[in-house]
Amino acid sequence: MSVRSAISEDIPELVRLRQILADRMAVDGSYPIDDDWHVSYAESLQERLGTQDTAVYVVDAPEGGLAACGIGLIFDRFPGPSLPDGRYGYIQGMTTDPGHRRRGYGRAIMVTLMDWYRDRNIRRIDLHATSDAEPLYRELGFADDGYPSLTWRSPS
Repeated sequence: MSVRSAISEDIPELVRLRQILADRMAVDGSYPIDDDWHVSYAESLQERLGTQDTAVYVVDAPEGGLAACGIGLIFDRFPGPSLPDGRYGYIQGMTTDPGHRRRGYGRAIMVTLMDWYRDRNIRRIDLHATSDAEPLYRELGFADDGYPSLTWRSPS
């Protein structure tokens, strides 16, 4: 197994894997889903693949397509005491196809993403975890940070 950077030809599979994650996330919590998100997601992937602040890593499935994927993003905030340069990371879309789970693909992608962040001197990385993946993230050093994670969503 090897982890590689995603390319444009992977976008349909990345959208498929993101749908698997969306379905799984709906089990742990409820949130509104826009029916047209697939198109926007594919367009955004096309724009961001290969940029300085985005890493999209995949593992190929032996029979073709993708077995797993994960996305790392770098954002800028105002600098502060715990984030002197204001840059932080967010891991999004970590997904392994159900037929390929428990083979280390997600772990391999996470390790690659963490190396990508370390190479860029990113000192804080956030993510949202499903209950299935939480043990892996905690094993890799992710922890509650003491502040509540709150979200506001427009009612419309």
